[in-house]
Amino acid sequence: MDVSPGLSYILRHALPVSTIPPTVIYACYRAAERLGYDLDVIPESVRTPLGLGFLTLAYLLGKAVVTSTVRRIQLRRDMRRLGAVPIPVVKGKGWPLNVDVTLRFSKALKTAYAGGPVRKLMLENGDTFCLDMLGSQYYWTANPYLMKEILVTQFSNFTKGPQFHSMFDSFLGTGIFNSDGDAWKMHRSMTRPFFNRDRITDFDIFDHHSDVLLQKIYEKSQTGMAFDFQEAISQFTMDSATEFLLGTSVNSLATPLALPGVSSSDSAVNRFVSAFQATQMHIMTRVRSRWLPWQLNEIFGDPTKKHMKTMYAFIDPIIDVALEAARIKKGRAKGVGKVEEGGSADTSSGGEETLLSHLVTETQDRKMIRDEMLNILIAGRDTTAVNLTWNVYFLATHPDVCTCLRQEILDVVGPNQRPTFENIKVMKYLRAVINESLRVLPSVPYNLKHTIESTVLTNPETGVKYFLPAGSRVGISQLAMQTSPEFWGPTALEWDPNRWLDDRNKTYYLANPFIFLPFLAGPRICLGQQRFENIELALDAFPPGALPPAQWKTDAPSGTRAPYEKVWPKSHITTYSHGGMWVRVK
Repeated sequence: MDVSPGLSYILRHALPVSTIPPTVIYACYRAAERLGYDLDVIPESVRTPLGLGFLTLAYLLGKAVVTSTVRRIQLRRDMRRLGAVPIPVVKGKGWPLNVDVTLRFSKALKTAYAGGPVRKLMLENGDTFCLDMLGSQYYWTANPYLMKEILVTQFSNFTKGPQFHSMFDSFLGTGIFNSDGDAWKMHRSMTRPFFNRDRITDFDIFDHHSDVLLQKIYEKSQTGMAFDFQEAISQFTMDSATEFLLGTSVNSLATPLALPGVSSSDSAVNRFVSAFQATQMHIMTRVRSRWLPWQLNEIFGDPTKKHMKTMYAFIDPIIDVALEAARIKKGRAKGVGKVEEGGSADTSSGGEETLLSHLVTETQDRKMIRDEMLNILIAGRDTTAVNLTWNVYFLATHPDVCTCLRQEILDVVGPNQRPTFENIKVMKYLRAVINESLRVLPSVPYNLKHTIESTVLTNPETGVKYFLPAGSRVGISQLAMQTSPEFWGPTALEWDPNRWLDDRNKTYYLANPFIFLPFLAGPRICLGQQRFENIELALDAFPPGALPPAQWKTDAPSGTRAPYEKVWPKSHITTYSHGGMWVRVK
């Protein structure tokens, strides 16, 4: 029988805490009574069920106070030993448990620009602060020096942590993006051999699917109708990623491009893609839960379960075929000699090795393989789709850049050839356009970490040593850092590819490369094609409520690009355009 996350949490945490103390007290009382002790000294009111309840509550409150006091003393001792200072705490209006801060933060999320609430707090409190909400501390930083400490220097002390694992387990399982320590090293060593240069620079798969997509876009351009580029490019990256990783494409581009105001068809392919996206939204609801442990919002069931069932229905049969092929190959090899070390089962069409055919030579554990495939799929599909979507948005709103980029592609690649890896390496303007989109709206806007041991983060510019207790939840905001005037100069909020080609590149980025930390996953796909000379935003095609809130014009979120935007950037695991990215091409 499956138990919901909420019920499981109650059984494992709340129930023992609320029932064990009164049970022990009552048992002691009954034992003393049987042993003949005089219990009249205990007031009658305490010996009633209600009295036991109050006694239990007093015990729990007392225990919490003692535990908290002891912890504070230990942390102060550690802080003095390490010669550090506490990270500044966001000040509220003095309400108990900073309820006012929690209310303000939760309200801001509803109409927020992606990363806006955190960026506003950084403008008010500095680039590193502690957000104390309802007794829980969340540490945030957008300082490149501290981020380097977290991501590089003290890498082994900053893990995903148990809370992250529990929130993402129903989606990512034990895959590489939801594991730490030796498990993470095992996953990395298991998958890394597949991602060699020859494989990631082989564009055949992507060329085929891009031809399908471009033909559909061409057909739309002949009618002048708007289409949702965000959905179309997500279908393209899903098709490419599933074929690249599994050897079998979901072929989501086989369905017609969505029309304004018309829902996508209810095909098996679209159900898979929809389930993939819906699961991410549910996961982010867990991450943003403030008032209660996220499990208590799922008392009546795990909302990701039905979506994962849809995805498993597609991916499990493919894995089963690969596992069977690996077993057959292994059986044959026993008769003619051992399989060469590093060999793999050829399970994909055309005899090409895929990540799946590589993994089945490493393990026969079906769940481990499935988890790994879904982890790599989200990295390959989502981050690439997000970056391509924002690139098209910026090209549509900066036609002069679109013209220059198109000309560079025609000069280097030509009007009829497909791009090669060597072509892409020499196209400096293309690199500048992609980098600028990754800077302004990175695919992954922030990362969450968990400290194993108490530690110190040192800012070499100021000499300040910040203390981080063991078990701390730490958020690092690439989005806030990469749009900060402190690190990128006065034009930080402007989208300008030329900053990567003029003196600003030397002044800012080359002086401190850690101010640019996008998640550059997935193959680099050339955006230019000779068929289309112009891209325009089709604001009239966006669904109701999808465009930026009117208040952004008069009360824009501080420190963000909100005043510049014509669409509404939001984020779940990755950033996305609310309501799609509707464009017309010519």
